[in-house]
Amino acid sequence: MAQKKNKSDLVEGIYQNTNLPRKEILAVVEGLFEEIKDTLCSGSSIELRNFGIFELRVRKARHNCRNLRTGELVDMDSHYDIVFKPGKDLKEKLWKVKV
Repeated sequence: MAQKKNKSDLVEGIYQNTNLPRKEILAVVEGLFEEIKDTLCSGSSIELRNFGIFELRVRKARHNCRNLRTGELVDMDSHYDIVFKPGKDLKEKLWKVKV
């Protein structure tokens, strides 16, 4: 599997492809991430055509769950999880990647 990329790696990749100033690219990337967070926190899903959909799913409350780090039994309240469903183009591209 390929190594992880972080935000600065993404900025550098965009810079290599566009030659826009790195500071402007960083501002746009950070703005995009903030907009995604704000949209999801407001309860809306995000559909990016040809890429995928970020949506929220409710996880039901559970009792007597085990904290894997401490072994302690805890109760979990219901909460949201983020689910990503890849779009058709992304799925097709990933199918062609050699393992």
